[in-house]
Amino acid sequence: MNEKEYLILIDADTRKRHYHAIEVGKIIRFMVQLEVKLDATWKEVVRYDCAHDYVHKDCYNIRGTSRKIRLNLEYEDALTFADEDIDDNWQIYRERFLRGEFP
Repeated sequence: MNEKEYLILIDADTRKRHYHAIEVGKIIRFMVQLEVKLDATWKEVVRYDCAHDYVHKDCYNIRGTSRKIRLNLEYEDALTFADEDIDDNWQIYRERFLRGEFP
């Protein structure tokens, strides 16, 4: 199994966390998460993963409450979608999160 994990600093208070595991050329686990720094602590804002054996997106508000959205995607497609969505929409997600809304 081949695993990769990295952090990408997007802005001074915003970063993307990326993890995936590949086995025999296929994604078997992944997680892509947008995080915002509040009072020296990194908080999750949006997370895509397959932790419950299905692809989903977790959205968090500033109080830590979350909502789960099930996505009907294969792991490979979901990983690409998650990376692109966070790259394209991080500013909107961060602004909504900081206002206390769900991204």
